[in-house]
Amino acid sequence: MSLFHTARPRWLTFDCYGTLIQWDEGLQAAVREILATKGGSDVDPAKLIAVYDHHEHALEQTPPHRSFRTVAGEGLQLALTELGLPSEPGDADVLTGRISAMPPFPEVVETLRQLKEEGYRLCIVSNTDDDVIAGNVAQLGGYIDRVITAQQAGAYKPARKLFDYAHEQLGVTKDEVVHICASPHLDHAAARDIGFRCVWIDRGTGRTLLPDYTPDATLTTLDGVPPLFASLGW
Repeated sequence: MSLFHTARPRWLTFDCYGTLIQWDEGLQAAVREILATKGGSDVDPAKLIAVYDHHEHALEQTPPHRSFRTVAGEGLQLALTELGLPSEPGDADVLTGRISAMPPFPEVVETLRQLKEEGYRLCIVSNTDDDVIAGNVAQLGGYIDRVITAQQAGAYKPARKLFDYAHEQLGVTKDEVVHICASPHLDHAAARDIGFRCVWIDRGTGRTLLPDYTPDATLTTLDGVPPLFASLGW
């Protein structure tokens, strides 16, 4: 699809981790720190991350809704156990503490500043808790107008409930928003089902598109957004 011949959005919504914040890099650092406490384990950090992701995403979609801290802790415990490693209560604190401290990508703050100056309102829609994401938002230059989390909505992506809640809170229809994200699995399913416009930031991490959805535009970094919008006459 194309963004051409559509109306300028009132709000830009963003996925946080992987789009604005260096998720993969930060998660790898957290996992290496956790593995270093496991008595010289030779488990590949990438393997632990893959197993953790599987358990975390499954737990997020299993009722009843629980906090991200709880889900992350349980997912990490299950992953460590599956890989034959001991788990400690402090492991989850290391993980969530690292997440909260993850920094933005180099181009992000300046791009957000530019988008604010061009009159857009900016909102994060994220699969996390308010207190976890607060540390990340504090690093974004004060340019974010709203932060809407899974904790507030009582639902995790890819369930459309989180986006429906966000649009209700912002007082917009799907046609008054453009969503900007890095995760096909979590965000594109909702874009497909709800029909809001979506820009994919493909940072070359190996994530692949859903077989039945194509984003409205694809960029490699966030600083491609202002030129894209300018080309649309926005």
